[in-house]
Amino acid sequence: MKLIEVKKENLIFEIIIKNENQRNALSTDLLNQFVDAIDSLIISNSRVLIIRAAKGAKVWSSGFNIEELPEPGIDPVPYNHPLEVLIRAIEKVKIPIIALIEGSVWGGACDLAFSCDILIGTNNTSFAITPAKIGVPYNSLGINRILNRVSPNIAKELFFTACPISAERAFNLGILNHKVDADTIDAYTYSIANKIVSNSPLSISVIKKQIDSISRAKTVDIETISIIDELRQEAYNSDDYLEGKRAFMEKRKAVFKGV
Repeated sequence: MKLIEVKKENLIFEIIIKNENQRNALSTDLLNQFVDAIDSLIISNSRVLIIRAAKGAKVWSSGFNIEELPEPGIDPVPYNHPLEVLIRAIEKVKIPIIALIEGSVWGGACDLAFSCDILIGTNNTSFAITPAKIGVPYNSLGINRILNRVSPNIAKELFFTACPISAERAFNLGILNHKVDADTIDAYTYSIANKIVSNSPLSISVIKKQIDSISRAKTVDIETISIIDELRQEAYNSDDYLEGKRAFMEKRKAVFKGV
């Protein structure tokens, strides 16, 4: 089943998420198709990549496909998880990436959106990071990506409450570069893309690498990484993890006991 569509207009490449039946959930099939689309982008002569859902989508992406989460005892988001593979592929893209975001962004889809260079949304755009609602431990790579977008206190609020933040607040926090009307977002996004296209692609590629490298130059010592890995293992071996997944499948509120 085709879950990703690609389009190319002049020097602008579009990757469109098309999994509407599952609220654009990031299933394994979709993520693998997304990686293939990135491969196609790399061999094209494009100068800007736009990542979006279908026009008018109420949900840009609902994040991980919960049905695919493993049973307790298995890391739900290991280094080789398809989402991590995709994001590493995105981080290697040398051209600017614009996320055109209509609707809500949930869970792991925030990782995908936050991996883009420029985010453009509408009044209906919102972001929610929801692992605490289903007892899923977040991986350290994902946490680091969130911290590249927001300050630690905002990241903690997002994770601890699992509540969505509005487009207005996301704009004020610097998550969204621009907040525009839904009926003009396509034209607005393409106007920015075309301004980028008119500038030196080599210069932009080098500057993008500089900004990414300098902004991500945060070191975490080995001992801290080991402690975090132990804590994550405790979480995905817990009864709460199993309860969170079961509650989601049964469409009820989870009852967590902290064990």
